[in-house]
Amino acid sequence: MPSPLRTWASVLVLLAAAGCSRRQPESTARPSDVLPPVGPSELRAPEAFGVITDRADRSRALFLEASRVLLHPRCANCHPSGDTPLQGTEWQAHYPPVLRGPEDRGVVGLECTSCHQDRNLELARVPGAPNWHLAPLEMAWVGRTPRQVCEQLKDRKRNGGKTLAQIVEHNAHDELVGWGWAPGSGREPAPGTQERFGAIVAAWVETGAECPPEEAKP
Repeated sequence: MPSPLRTWASVLVLLAAAGCSRRQPESTARPSDVLPPVGPSELRAPEAFGVITDRADRSRALFLEASRVLLHPRCANCHPSGDTPLQGTEWQAHYPPVLRGPEDRGVVGLECTSCHQDRNLELARVPGAPNWHLAPLEMAWVGRTPRQVCEQLKDRKRNGGKTLAQIVEHNAHDELVGWGWAPGSGREPAPGTQERFGAIVAAWVETGAECPPEEAKP
């Protein structure tokens, strides 16, 4: 008859073996979790995303970084889902009241350029840049997820007929886009710089222009 001590030793060995063979829970870490931290007013360099080895995951992470600009009020205020532009950082309706008009440039007699010149008017606190206008309704971003914006940008029926190469050029060099980093009158600029933003968009395209999952947040 085995001794009690030997019996307990056998039990402990069996329990240890069962614990080792039990399937370990899968990691819930996201590819973006390996990226270096960044402040709210900064953008990561495209090279920082090299730590994400999977090309498609890297592309998705790059778009999430770009969406920190795309969904920032400095950009999204001119991409409303209705007929009224927004202003400020709290998505306030434009004051005085205006409408987008038939060509996204205001109504007759009250076009956008009636007030908004090709540069900021600091004394009057009126923002301005060349070609000031609203984005078309099919390019509305307010209230959209990064994935929805990504799908819009890739759809030539909803992005003004642009190729991906033209989207890169637009974001990297367009003067109205550039206003987002020089809004004047104490307004909060978009994160980073236009140069870095353009480089991030270019890297996103180069890695396959993949869209992040619906639940992903910037």
